Amino acid sequence: MITRLDRYVFGQLTVGLVVTTAGLVALIWLTQSLRFVQLIIQRGLSPFVFIHLTGLLLPSFVAVILPITCFIVTLFTYTRLTTDRELVVMRATGMSDGAIARPAVALASVSMVVCLVLNVWVVPSSLAQFSKFEAEIRNKVAAFLLEPGVFTPIPGHITVYIQSRDRNQVLHGILIEDSRQKGEPATILARTGRLVAGPNGPEVLLRDGSREQIDPKTGRLNVLSFKRNLIDLAQSSTASDAVAPKTSEATIGQLFHADTAAIPRAKRLKWHAEAWRRLFAPFAVMSYTLIALIAVLRSPFRRQSGMLALIGAVFGVMGLVALGIGVDSLAARENALIPLILIVASGPAVVCGAVLLGLGKRVRVRARTA
Repeated sequence: MITRLDRYVFGQLTVGLVVTTAGLVALIWLTQSLRFVQLIIQRGLSPFVFIHLTGLLLPSFVAVILPITCFIVTLFTYTRLTTDRELVVMRATGMSDGAIARPAVALASVSMVVCLVLNVWVVPSSLAQFSKFEAEIRNKVAAFLLEPGVFTPIPGHITVYIQSRDRNQVLHGILIEDSRQKGEPATILARTGRLVAGPNGPEVLLRDGSREQIDPKTGRLNVLSFKRNLIDLAQSSTASDAVAPKTSEATIGQLFHADTAAIPRAKRLKWHAEAWRRLFAPFAVMSYTLIALIAVLRSPFRRQSGMLALIGAVFGVMGLVALGIGVDSLAARENALIPLILIVASGPAVVCGAVLLGLGKRVRVRARTA
């Protein structure tokens, strides 16, 4: 049965978790979004584009810090209950440590489901949209904001220089360094030109110019004059659409069923480990929460002993985080170590759950009775 005390503690934990998670997410978002400020300012884009671009990173931030915030909130809330003697009153009413821990376990269970949804569906989708949107800003928008007298690099090994731009948006004195063909760079000069929107992105329509390129076989300079020439500035970005997605952007189905013909073996091993990591990582929420509960509920009510238990819990969680990162890296190289991901994520929860419920004491009591 859900008691009033359960609702009271659960409410405090929930409010603390929401506030702490929102604060840490805002802090991480602020630090990570600074690298996009220059991009937005240089491109002259609106603040809404900046918010949309950086907002796509928020689900990944939540998925990473939610296990940590669950640990922090549980440790803080139950420590405060101990300091205010509220836990003493609960125990005086006959509540066991398992009953006292129910609100935290319930919150950790909900957080596990949230982490699972984020890891499996939301985060890969948001990161894929982020990469696509960022590429669109860098490749397409950049070309339409060419500044006179400035060499403007466009992703894809293209550099554009214009001498001036008149009121009719006609470009004068154009120089383009095209290095998209490996080993065969070309220099394109034109008297005038105009930027137009093509099917694949920005294109520049050049008039009265020449294309200069050195033949790699003979070493001779080939010069081709033209009256009119159309160059696709976004060609290199669209050519990469068929490439396999990044590991963080691949769906769970793509990770488990990687194309053996298109993806090398080393990357397939990494993808397989990443798929299981997404499924096993939410168990860390319960492990960290139970560690916090053990540190508070199973430590003697003494200032020095209680403080040592809290410090030990903090360092224990830090060690588990570091161990998890190391195990993930090893499993990505050798898939036979994938079960270690589950052990590191859920092992502490099993051990702490047994200690919290007093299973070890029950076993010893039965052995003595026998």
